[in-house]
Amino acid sequence: MLSVSHDEFEALVSEGLDSLHDDMLAELDNIIFVVEDRPGDGSDLLGVYEGFNLRERSIYGYGEAPDRIILFRENLLERCADLDELAKEIRITLVHEIAHFYGLSEARIHELGWG
Repeated sequence: MLSVSHDEFEALVSEGLDSLHDDMLAELDNIIFVVEDRPGDGSDLLGVYEGFNLRERSIYGYGEAPDRIILFRENLLERCADLDELAKEIRITLVHEIAHFYGLSEARIHELGWG
């Protein structure tokens, strides 16, 4: 498994976010980005979006806890051979999970080539 510290990994996540087009980030509201080692269920997920997508925001109330996009560090490290591949996979995972925020289905995300 590729060896990258938590701080280095979080820096790669920040760089991945900075590399995304402003239009993709413009509508993100009340969302936090989190890095966890692995999913609680032990699955091989690389990331997950937890919250109300834009299509569901009408039921979203004042004072709601922020939605979360979680990247799973160890799963991403296991999948990648070097830092360049890791940076690319982090960016793809961010785009994939942000697409869920916009209400895109898993099938549509794959059709678009985002995961």
